[in-house]
Amino acid sequence: MIKGFRAAVHGGPCGPIAYSQAGSGPAVILLHGFPQTRAMWHGIAPDLAQNYRVICPDLRGYGASAKPLGVAHYSFREMGRDILALMDHLGIESAHLIGHDRGARVSHRLALDEPMRFKTLTLMDIIPTHTLFSELSREVALAYYHWFFLALPAPIPDDMIAHDPDSYFMSCLTGWGTGDEPEFNAGALAAYQTAWRQRDTIRAMCDHYRAAATLDFAVDASDLEQRIACPSLVLYAERGIMDKAYDMRRVWAEKLSDFTAKPMRGGHFFPDHYPEETLAALHAFWGQN
Repeated sequence: MIKGFRAAVHGGPCGPIAYSQAGSGPAVILLHGFPQTRAMWHGIAPDLAQNYRVICPDLRGYGASAKPLGVAHYSFREMGRDILALMDHLGIESAHLIGHDRGARVSHRLALDEPMRFKTLTLMDIIPTHTLFSELSREVALAYYHWFFLALPAPIPDDMIAHDPDSYFMSCLTGWGTGDEPEFNAGALAAYQTAWRQRDTIRAMCDHYRAAATLDFAVDASDLEQRIACPSLVLYAERGIMDKAYDMRRVWAEKLSDFTAKPMRGGHFFPDHYPEETLAALHAFWGQN
């Protein structure tokens, strides 16, 4: 799945969490987003493993990881418990934490809840969950309609997607870019397809969005003034949906005490399409911290 990485499974709080790891040195944890799996790090993780101990889990509900029943299992805080349990299992006291999309939202919540466990935080192409819901514009609602479609009561979106999952999820992968990106890596795309064709995966991903609109919004509302203190990097798609709709530096200045924001070439999936540039941004950030 990821060249040179060893795949394994750990029994998390709600069932098995699949992950891949390689390398030695300071720990780096990479969390993928929707509708992907840990295979998204295929162009990034092997390079990092030359100098770091790199761990790439499948988030709860995704890939080969557990897919428990019930929306309550899919809040970002609950999903973060799997990562903490995996760190404890692997003997990792602290790590550099990197997340893209939904993985970035799990990472944001983890760094808020367990600030001593993370040396640095990197968030890729998101704005804070509470901000998206509370400052929603017509343009964002139309561009990010999936937030509201997937959060509809079960089984409305589940059934509709299950009718042709490849068509729906490919519309996500291709619709959130600029239209000029190269093709997705064939091996990674095959891993995504294998996962999203499973009815349990569809249901779990919908539950993840249902939780964001309810449980996560309430949790975030309770600590709006809390800022993450560790050095942080915000990477975002230049002229992407979030960049067009929000002042990325402003929204993150309200959540991060010490951060750098950097625009990236390509659309939402720039880690897939431009891994070398993503790596360069990570190395430059770590070199300064």
